[in-house]
Amino acid sequence: MSTMPPALEAITKELGSADRQERIELLIDFAKSLPPLPEELAAFKDAAHRVEECQSPVYLFVRVSPDQIVEFHADAPIEAPTVRGFVAILVEGLTGATAQQVLAVGDDLVERIGLPEILGMLRVRGLHGILRRIKAEVARAMIANDLAPPTAAAEHSSRTQ
Repeated sequence: MSTMPPALEAITKELGSADRQERIELLIDFAKSLPPLPEELAAFKDAAHRVEECQSPVYLFVRVSPDQIVEFHADAPIEAPTVRGFVAILVEGLTGATAQQVLAVGDDLVERIGLPEILGMLRVRGLHGILRRIKAEVARAMIANDLAPPTAAAEHSSRTQ
């Protein structure tokens, strides 16, 4: 049984069952679908919002509402379509999910959707960094909003998914 948000689960199944060439094409299609940053966030593309592990400049903005629903915006350069595609997958798959669902996404997501087969090791490491950063931002937002912070058991289960 998956604990992934339903939208991310559907994307994962589609990419995971695609052959190598289809996976590349789907990733590029996702890259084209990444919505632009809302105007009020564009001014905050700074070091505090940049994912350091990623060679491409990727900026993440995560909010968690009082009812623990995640709102997620991101920006990645059009010149880095594979990274931009992965970011678009996360935006589409995680926005509207609960904070607990986001925290429960397995750290093996990049592998489950077959990206190591089509990307280099440095790129894959950057994608892992993006997912880790999103999960850390969600956990921080929950604590800042005085929402039930993740338990050690929940954190453990997300690492073992």
